[in-house]
Amino acid sequence: MIKLVALDLDDTTLDSESKISSRTAATIRAAMAQGVTVTLATGRMYRSALPFALELGLDVPLITYHGALVKTSLGHEVLYHRPVPLDLASYVLAFASKRRFDINLYMDDQVYVREDNRHIEDYIKLSKVPYCKVADLNAVLCTEPDKILIIDEEAKLDGLARDLKEMVGSRLHITKSKPYFLEITHPEAQKGIALATLATKLGIDRSQVMAVGDSYNDLDMLEYAGIGVAMGNARTEIKDRADFITLSNNEHGVAEAFKRFVLSAEYTASLEV
Repeated sequence: MIKLVALDLDDTTLDSESKISSRTAATIRAAMAQGVTVTLATGRMYRSALPFALELGLDVPLITYHGALVKTSLGHEVLYHRPVPLDLASYVLAFASKRRFDINLYMDDQVYVREDNRHIEDYIKLSKVPYCKVADLNAVLCTEPDKILIIDEEAKLDGLARDLKEMVGSRLHITKSKPYFLEITHPEAQKGIALATLATKLGIDRSQVMAVGDSYNDLDMLEYAGIGVAMGNARTEIKDRADFITLSNNEHGVAEAFKRFVLSAEYTASLEV
C-alpha cells in the first residue's frame, strides 16, 4: 500500500497554464484523507513551490531545488540542505558567462540574474517570483547557492553539459528539468536522494512510495520509488524507465495515477459521484 507520494510540479501536477486542476486537487486531498503523505518534489525555489503546497493543504517537508533543500511547508524547518560549494559555483559561473549563456543564481531563496531579457521574463512568468538584477553574479556569490540554472536552446545546453561533466561532473549534479533549462546542483541534491531521506524519516519503505514526474531531473526519484510514474507528456526516454505511464498533465494524469495506485475503492467511488 502506498504511504508516501512525491509529485513533480511543472508539466506534471500543473497543467499547461501552471495550475492544479480541480480534479487533481480533489484526488490529492482524498489520498491525504486516507492517511497518505503527499509532498512536492520540484526544481523550483522553495518560495515558488510553497503557494501550491498551501493550496493543497500540505503540511509536510517539501523537496525543492531538485532536492538541495527539503523544508517544511508550515514551520519552515530545514530537514536537508545540500548547496553548491562556492569554488564550484564560481567556476560554473565563469565558464558559462564566458560563453554568453543566460544564468540564474539562487541564494537564500532569492534569484539573481545579469540582465533583463526574454529568458528571464519567461522564467519569472512561470515561477512568479521577484528577481535581483546585478552586473556581476560572482560579485554577489557570498554564500553557497542552492542551484545554478542556465537557460538556452537545447542543443547548446547539451554541449555545455558535456563540457561541464568532463571537467567537474563528479563533483556536481547536472541535469535538465526542461529542454531549455540546465540545472546544476550539489551531487547529493537529487530528488531521489531527498525522497529517500524523507521516507526514512517517516519510517516508510521505498516499496510504499510512489513518485510522479515527466523530465530528466525526475528519473532518480522514479527509479527510487516502488512505483515510478511517468506523465503521458514525458519524453520517450523518461517513459522507458518508468513503471507506469499515466495520462498527460492536461488530462489529469496525476489524478489517474492516484486512482490506480493509491486510493481505496471507497475513495475512488466518492470522487466519481
